[in-house]
Amino acid sequence: MRAGLVLLCLAYVLSQFFRAFLAVLSGPLERDIGTTPDDLAFASGLWFLVFAAMQLPVGAALDRLGPRRTAAGLLLIGGGGGAALFAMATAPWQVNFAMALIGAGCSPVLMASYYIFARQFPPARFATLAALMLGVGSVGNLVAAWPMAWAAETMGWRAALWGLAGLSAAVAAGVIALVRDPEAVTGKARGSVLDLLRMPALWAILPLMFVAYAPSAALRGLWAGPYLRDVFALDTGQVGQATLVMGLAMIAGTFAYGPLDRIFRTRKWVIFGGNLVAALALAALILWPDNGLMLSVALLALVGFAGASFPVVIAHGRAFIPPHLAGRGVTLLNLFGIGGVGVAQFASGPLHATASAQGVLAGHVAIFALFAGALALGLALYLFSRDSLD
Repeated sequence: MRAGLVLLCLAYVLSQFFRAFLAVLSGPLERDIGTTPDDLAFASGLWFLVFAAMQLPVGAALDRLGPRRTAAGLLLIGGGGGAALFAMATAPWQVNFAMALIGAGCSPVLMASYYIFARQFPPARFATLAALMLGVGSVGNLVAAWPMAWAAETMGWRAALWGLAGLSAAVAAGVIALVRDPEAVTGKARGSVLDLLRMPALWAILPLMFVAYAPSAALRGLWAGPYLRDVFALDTGQVGQATLVMGLAMIAGTFAYGPLDRIFRTRKWVIFGGNLVAALALAALILWPDNGLMLSVALLALVGFAGASFPVVIAHGRAFIPPHLAGRGVTLLNLFGIGGVGVAQFASGPLHATASAQGVLAGHVAIFALFAGALALGLALYLFSRDSLD
């Protein structure tokens, strides 16, 4: 089981990479195949929305087939095949199709791990284990920053994507060989996602799940690149270095959140406080978007650090989900988290294009305002949630 979790963690490194690498390729892709930032926002949104839509079938597959076959099959076809298609892209629509396919391939990876944690470890350890997996896997977020920018400038982005296609296939083979499925739940208990949606305990958690991950994921995964390039005239390598700082902050935040629920004996207020800090950092970017490169990078890093509550929100919701619905439960929560990023990316592209008519800076301020407003609304609804540490 330990070796299998290591392979799933490596697969999650790939998942984190694929959701974030477009930020540093915005320049080379625009030069080679004519993609604009709005095109890449749409492609990134497709990755997240397909990923989110796959959570329902993935949840059923985890409960019925187990994490081994579910994760390996989708990663091989979607991750490996999608990366290969991206490497051959000659037009923006092909990038869109490739990103959608990669989103499907990455969709079961983290949830396969969370399913194993939910089924085979004590509930009180779920948040810490979930944060550990997320934090270690977020190395992919770092590789998608400066290292990917370096690869694009030295060997070319097409060669890098071919290498990623091969790596995805190799990791999928390792998952099928080393991951072991938990024993099936015995008894006659049955259920569906509809049973989960009828649970009042989840109603105030799901809205925050929908908006909490979007600011850090969308900014790190795409908008930080055009923002830093347009406002501060950074080149591809410099954008990679700046987004590396944000990626490191996101990993540090994930590890920091992990044990806090047990230290403070509350999940609700740990989550609320952290996301309030992220909202305030976004407000500062709205007020001072061009006051200095160091300030902007520091605020982006703070959004990443404080917005890394994803595993604790999953743990908060997981506490109310019965064992026979563990797979569907964690994937439902993940659907809201990843789906929120996809919706945000689809909305951000047209918003940026419209607001940019008032100037380049106005387009980016509008993006920050979108994320700040959505997060504030999610926090207001989250106040009605019920705390849990079980």
